[in-house]
Amino acid sequence: MAQATNNTLYDHLKFVKSGERRFENAFQGVSRMILESDIEKVMVQGKTTYNFKLFNAGEKHIIGMYDEINSFVSFVKDAAEGGSSKEMAYVLVGEPGNGKTFFVDFLCTRYREYLSKKKNRKYTFRFVNLDKLRSYGKIDTIESQTYEDPMILAMNLFEDTDDNKTFLSKEFGFTDDEIAGLYENYRPLGACSGYIWNDIRMFSDNTMEDMLKFIEIVPVPLTESLGTVTGKYPAKDKITSSAVDLLGEESIQRLLHITDTNNPFRFDLRRGALARVGGGGIHFSDEIFKNKKDLVQVYLGVIQNRNIEIDGYKWPIDTLIIATSNNSEFNRFMAEKEEAPIVDRCRVCYVSHNTNYKLQKDLTSYAIGSDIKTTFNKEPLHKDPNLNYAASVAAVLTRLPRSEKLTAIETMKLAAGEVAGEKSIKTLAEVIDTLNQDPDITKRFGQKGLGQRNLGRAVQLMIESSETNEGKCMFAYDIYKALERVILDYVSDSSDRLKFLDDLKTAKEMYRERVLTEMFNAYMDEPFAIRKDVMNYVNMIIGIDAENLGPDKMWKYKDPQTGELQAMRIDERYIKSIEERLGLKTEEQRETFRTSIRKIYGQKIAVDPNYDFMDNLELVKAVTDVRLKSDIAGAGSLIGALANRTNEENQKLYDRMVVTMLEKLNYCKTCAQKTIEYFCTYE
Repeated sequence: MAQATNNTLYDHLKFVKSGERRFENAFQGVSRMILESDIEKVMVQGKTTYNFKLFNAGEKHIIGMYDEINSFVSFVKDAAEGGSSKEMAYVLVGEPGNGKTFFVDFLCTRYREYLSKKKNRKYTFRFVNLDKLRSYGKIDTIESQTYEDPMILAMNLFEDTDDNKTFLSKEFGFTDDEIAGLYENYRPLGACSGYIWNDIRMFSDNTMEDMLKFIEIVPVPLTESLGTVTGKYPAKDKITSSAVDLLGEESIQRLLHITDTNNPFRFDLRRGALARVGGGGIHFSDEIFKNKKDLVQVYLGVIQNRNIEIDGYKWPIDTLIIATSNNSEFNRFMAEKEEAPIVDRCRVCYVSHNTNYKLQKDLTSYAIGSDIKTTFNKEPLHKDPNLNYAASVAAVLTRLPRSEKLTAIETMKLAAGEVAGEKSIKTLAEVIDTLNQDPDITKRFGQKGLGQRNLGRAVQLMIESSETNEGKCMFAYDIYKALERVILDYVSDSSDRLKFLDDLKTAKEMYRERVLTEMFNAYMDEPFAIRKDVMNYVNMIIGIDAENLGPDKMWKYKDPQTGELQAMRIDERYIKSIEERLGLKTEEQRETFRTSIRKIYGQKIAVDPNYDFMDNLELVKAVTDVRLKSDIAGAGSLIGALANRTNEENQKLYDRMVVTMLEKLNYCKTCAQKTIEYFCTYE
């Protein structure tokens, strides 16, 4: 028996038997990592899907991408269960700047963190004391070039498979079922490991105890910069790239030591990117179809056979291969019909842009940056509280295709799970299904539009402008000028350009509605004044038919948000004023509208007690108009009062509103004044 020093093969096998260490392939490892985290059901664009919490963890995590993540998890799970996916690569195809590379990098980071935990650690073996064999020169230690698991060696100790199984059963007590499970991940030793092991066998005269003295078990290094366990191969230009970068090449340095020219250890596989992730790692090929043909052919062999092949020698590897490609490169590659076999071995996932403007707020905050911004003079740069909203809405609107069934705003609201008047989520689902039937990928839902990089450029242009630096504030309305510049400079297709510029006009309309709400809140000297009034209307139309309503029109109800009993006087004039603003003239129209609001209330409150109807823009606008009208004879008068500050009363109103904006609504002097100015300007 070998010495017990925790790094012998005997020790490793005992740890595997007791469950302290694991033997699993790359797909099983990644699948286990994802499925061990929490999973919740979510509704996305009218369909039930799953949200895997692993991808939501950390400060800068993945936002949205539900369909893509579901597709990836399904692919890995199928491969882990021995399905056809294990002979395929997973390829993310989509427009630049929609998060493909970020997704893969995030996955690789999480996988490295996962493997750094003791129970998940990957191990490999190395041959020691090789100077005794006398045919390796001054090389006395050789590590498995493809980071083979010690269990692979254990399954290849004897030349006869039955002898191996008997050895595992007798020496370590593995049951027949456990051995069958191990052998599902069986692969032969790589060319050099097999050759060296054979040399050791001959030297030790087939005595297993002596042979195992040449083996030492070591953990696989997890350092990101070494490219082990998770490695990236970016597409290079046609001259500098070669198969050597992936597979490795003959090492002159090793040939100076090795006397036997047939020894496959003369090939240095670690020179290539694949061998370093060969022991249950993830290989990431960035822009795979930008590579020249001979490299794509190399991938063809690696994906199908999971082998590194050089000069007839083979090194089996265990690797999850993920690749990315942009639409134009992929289409060009598909047009060359002779390249069909590689695409046939890929599971292609078309990645769309994020089309949920609520989720976009987090992505926009990534683009704006979390650090404190400064002007050129190193003075703090304030962020307009409406900036994120303005940028998010504008970016998302460019990503939504036109449809006869829905307007741009209706599509945007439904895609974010909000209410869009009479239109239901089913209409959106029908629109998406119809668009997704188009063989031209770029015409599908969310496939075209301004990506994250374009949004980042717009923020940069905005920060470098003189207005931003002079005012020491990133004023929300300025993002539209910056986005217009980006569209004109970076969008090459003329029809796309026209559509995007048209979408900017719609985004400005949404911003105007937002400003109207903000001005009302400032006028009422309360951050959520409009929200209260909207909920007052909703509660009034629920209580108007109540049985316990007295002649004084007082109604008592339990507030679902606080759980307390509330009393409210139902003001029918207020209700009618709002409904007139909504264009509801007849009693029948009013009753239909009220029924729809009650229905929404019943559905939403059950799921979200804090639901406040603020996503119903028509209702919010109507309430704002009515309140402004009843308080100071119309919004026009407020505009007049704020624009014409020659008399003392108007100046006082202006000053009071600015103070509220500064103290309660997170504005600075610049954006408060500019927002009021914009409110007073007729467009």
